[in-house]
Amino acid sequence: MIKRLKRSVIWAVSLASLLVGVSAIAEPSKVPSSSSAIDRQVEEVTNRLVGIMDTADQAATDDDFVAVRMTTCRIRVVETSASAEVPEVIPFLYQEQALLARLQTPYRQRFLRILPDADGASVLSLSFKPDDPSAWIGFCDRPEAKRQLSITEIGDPICSVRLVQQAEIYLGNTPPGGCPTNYRGATHITNTIWLFEAGMDTSDRGFDEAGNQVWGAEDKVYQFRRPE
Repeated sequence: MIKRLKRSVIWAVSLASLLVGVSAIAEPSKVPSSSSAIDRQVEEVTNRLVGIMDTADQAATDDDFVAVRMTTCRIRVVETSASAEVPEVIPFLYQEQALLARLQTPYRQRFLRILPDADGASVLSLSFKPDDPSAWIGFCDRPEAKRQLSITEIGDPICSVRLVQQAEIYLGNTPPGGCPTNYRGATHITNTIWLFEAGMDTSDRGFDEAGNQVWGAEDKVYQFRRPE
């Protein structure tokens, strides 16, 4: 593997992805009655995430980066309870990231739930890691009616990001303590996301137990853009 690919993949594989942090994960049941304003923000964040983005333009001009594609689509998660006459259908997103040269072997796959945060003023993205990622490769290629699964297949939330609207963008951050990890000597990661209509920028860093940064972005961010 060439040198630039090795360094860039280390950064890319840890992208929290969009959207990650185990501590302080809000329970959906604690979310207050949402107003039309926060509902609009939830839908806007969802719309900005859905679709295809990549870093091809950035990789073409900066040797520190490789071309990565992020694919996100809406899915339906069915929850059945003994007390409910009709199963509840919960809107989720499925997201996968892969090198443009290796789209059939994504290195990151997540289920995402986008909902109002408990504070009623920000948007929460909960991230779930599939137990068997290989079973979901190319899930977004299926017709929307076929993108349905059971709540038991989602697993537990592993991380969270809170996104706050600032003018035309949504600024997202992991919790202060970051997200737990065991990747390349890091015990936790932090991530910052700038989500806007044309794409998003993301910057993540890995830290060891002593708080020393062991990998990740220094003064650059990944620039995901929607291909024309």
